[in-house]
Amino acid sequence: LQARLEEAGWGGTPRRTSAVVLAAAGSRDPDAKTDTTRTAHLLAARLGVPVLPAYASAATPTVETAVRTLLARGRRHIALASYFTAPGRFATECAQAAPWIAAAPLGTHPSMAHLLLHRYDETLAAASTAVPELASA
Repeated sequence: LQARLEEAGWGGTPRRTSAVVLAAAGSRDPDAKTDTTRTAHLLAARLGVPVLPAYASAATPTVETAVRTLLARGRRHIALASYFTAPGRFATECAQAAPWIAAAPLGTHPSMAHLLLHRYDETLAAASTAVPELASA
């Protein structure tokens, strides 16, 4: 997320008026909202600015509401971090709501490929422990 923001123009030193909206697809599943909120907290700690989670569908707040909230708090440099894996309708609509910069979806970033391979290796290791025949595959 940070790398994508930097590609979009996020600078190294945040301004006192900087903030980020973490735009996700949205879900009625409470675990999905918990994950997005946790990711927003982690990104805020990394960037040193407030990060509000927001959603394109099925959950609140919307991206527009999150932007209005940040503006009301005196934040003027509001970037959008795209928590989408690929371009599409939601990513496009959320990016259009960004008052400053909008990061590209995560999908083609090399870190995503590394994460997928890491998760694959973890799953394979767990499966080989549970089913020894997989270890020789």
